[in-house]
Amino acid sequence: MRLVGAVLALVVGTLAALAQTENAAAPPGPAARPAAQPGKFRKPVLRPKSLHALAAARRARVTGQPSSPSAGAASDGTIRSAATAGRKRTPAPAAPATPKREGSLPLGDRMAMQFELAWTGDYNGAINGELNEKLTAAIKSFQRNRKFKETGALNTQERALLASVAKARQSQVGWVTVDDPATGARLGLPTKQVPFKTQSRTGTHWASAQGQVQVETFRLRDPGTTLAAVYEQQKKEPSTRKLDINLLRPDFFVLAGMQGLKRFAVRADFKGGEVRGLTVLYDQATETIMEPVAAAMVGAFTAFPGVAAVAQIGPPSRRKVEYGTGIVVSAAGHILADRQITDGCNVIVAAGYGDADRQAEDKTSDLALLRVYGVADLVPAEFSGEPVKAVDVTLLGIADPQTQGGGSANSAVAARLRGDALEPAPQIGFSGGAAVDAQGRLVGMVKLKNAVVAQVGSSEAPLQATLVPASTIRGFLEPKKLAPVAARSGIEAARAALVRVICVRK
Repeated sequence: MRLVGAVLALVVGTLAALAQTENAAAPPGPAARPAAQPGKFRKPVLRPKSLHALAAARRARVTGQPSSPSAGAASDGTIRSAATAGRKRTPAPAAPATPKREGSLPLGDRMAMQFELAWTGDYNGAINGELNEKLTAAIKSFQRNRKFKETGALNTQERALLASVAKARQSQVGWVTVDDPATGARLGLPTKQVPFKTQSRTGTHWASAQGQVQVETFRLRDPGTTLAAVYEQQKKEPSTRKLDINLLRPDFFVLAGMQGLKRFAVRADFKGGEVRGLTVLYDQATETIMEPVAAAMVGAFTAFPGVAAVAQIGPPSRRKVEYGTGIVVSAAGHILADRQITDGCNVIVAAGYGDADRQAEDKTSDLALLRVYGVADLVPAEFSGEPVKAVDVTLLGIADPQTQGGGSANSAVAARLRGDALEPAPQIGFSGGAAVDAQGRLVGMVKLKNAVVAQVGSSEAPLQATLVPASTIRGFLEPKKLAPVAARSGIEAARAALVRVICVRK
């Protein structure tokens, strides 16, 4: 869908307003000299300019300051009176951050803005980064609802507030982005609202326990399938549907309205003789939560994700308390950890040693460097100085307490290295743990992440494990004077260098 619209022009800049204020406040210049009348003596008049000159000359005699035309003038060009010239000038308050024109933002930033405005209930459209009247109207709606000036462009503070509100609402419903193996489409899911997953005849079905909220994907590719035919069928089936939104375009359509006592929304896309679609159905009692969720789902639906498609719109939901493993790399208290585990934390704790500071990170390798203070018994790990050669490795880590009955045991898991992938993936909590070879030498750090593709019958996406090799870790630590030394063999020595890392988020 392409809706071409004009962007509302930005308001007049504060500098222009300030200039007008100064011009209004400045004392008038010398008045025009009236024509002399014959036979009359004109008395000399001291004009404002003369008064300032006299004041400046007097100040020069007393203080030794030069008597120049600019004496007594403020640094911004306004004129100060002689009585206040010697006082320290209070700086004027900073002008509010000037909003950026949304058209100057990168495509990804505009898509993120559309997505977040959908979560606040201000935007209802495709998440495509297109700058149009609908996006401008959504920005004004967001500003109006929060008593901001309706400029149609977000300043820095408003942009930060929008992101914060959207993130909180995503966390409330457990929003994640998944690839549906049954249809090949990519979609966002409110996992807390639809935790139960089954296969349907033409796709995948997610639902709440009592069916108040339902999500279903479908894929139609019979010979002769057309978008128009599917559109007509979706309008009429089931027969209880009453349409509020009815939009058909050459390559997609959107329908929304009432289906019996429930609200529904359908989005379907057409490509290569195939239609892939999404249906969202929810009770009116859940409308407060589900209306913005449904808008986000319809807008973010990617029926035919390709190499150039955005992999995920909006961040995956993060746990308020998340557990990982850290590797001690110095006797002074430095700990290597997974950057993702320590991201966005209000407090980071190294179990048994107290609070930890995050001192450095590398987004490319997802490494983070933590440090605890005042601890004397930490034993640093010693990394292998050789490139990774082993295929069979042992993964050492401290699993999430929920998986071990609240315990904190240090576990070992056998795995096979295929490229940089570790199979099978260990339990949650192992991220940041150590991978060692048959001689017990550390060959890298374990990194866990949720797979994009969720398995049928489970509300959780499976974990994938990769290896951050010792050479990458060495490159991260060496500039910080923390280069690992030659390895000492033995799994127990590696176990002694592990510590549980706990991240606490708001």
